[in-house]
Amino acid sequence: MGAVIDDSMPGPGADATGTGPSDARTERETRKLEKRLCRAVGKAIDDFNMIEAGDKVMVCMSGGKDSYTLLDILLKLRARAPIAFDLVAVNLDQKQPGFPAHVLPGYLASTGVPYHIETEDTYGIVKRLIPEGKTTCSLCSRLRRGILYRVASELGCTKIALGHHRDDILQTLLLNMFFGGKLKSMPPKLVSDDGQHVVIRPLAYVAEKDTARWAVQRNFPIIACNLCGSQPNLQRQQVGQMLREWEKKLPGRVENMFNALQNIVPSHLLDTRLYDFKNARATGLASADGDKAFDPQELATPAEQVVQIVPMRRSS
Repeated sequence: MGAVIDDSMPGPGADATGTGPSDARTERETRKLEKRLCRAVGKAIDDFNMIEAGDKVMVCMSGGKDSYTLLDILLKLRARAPIAFDLVAVNLDQKQPGFPAHVLPGYLASTGVPYHIETEDTYGIVKRLIPEGKTTCSLCSRLRRGILYRVASELGCTKIALGHHRDDILQTLLLNMFFGGKLKSMPPKLVSDDGQHVVIRPLAYVAEKDTARWAVQRNFPIIACNLCGSQPNLQRQQVGQMLREWEKKLPGRVENMFNALQNIVPSHLLDTRLYDFKNARATGLASADGDKAFDPQELATPAEQVVQIVPMRRSS
């Protein structure tokens, strides 16, 4: 399903609306951001065949900026899509102390989308089993995943949509490389461990900065996570900060990294399960892949990355 962008929307006009230049500029920027989000989500859905005619998509709502953006953009795309599919929003109330249980139901009711609130005290389980000071994400994620799979079955949902974006995917890639010894990330579409569900990530092509901007523009009632989001020493937070610093100092690096995930060359890695190195033989024929370790003609190298070669001084 591709996104259908409506370019016939009326543009801002100071004379007609009484708004000033600043308001008009803000409205233009908002429209540009909406188009960018719709295009990115629509392309991801189309590239990976995430949503098909007749699907019932369970949109997992945490109360954070990303899940709000996911639901909002899916609602916009559904209104323009050439196929029919249903959406149902689901929130798991994990009984965290101080969790404002009224916020999401109130917001979801205002959108008109069907919704379901599932209540399970996973917070109590995590706090009981994880020692103080240790990270809780792994156990919390497993508990939450199992509950959401069950709810999806009970609601008759054919797809489960999660709000992970491009930056989450890159963070996971680096975490697996640094700490897991694997070249592995978050796939945009996967079949669940039990083989019963299809999980999709429609925000796969969306930058986190765009979900943050959209959340501000739409004034979403954000609910902070007091369980995992408040842990200051999470490796994911550290890797995320590293990516943000890279992008600030060397614009384009993060985009190149993400593009690399879509341009895999198995013959230039080391996994014998992906490429038959043992039976590699000279054929006498030129290969497009060749034996180049780098492809400088395809890389836009920022000026800051140019390495100057200084001649070595001979020792006497």
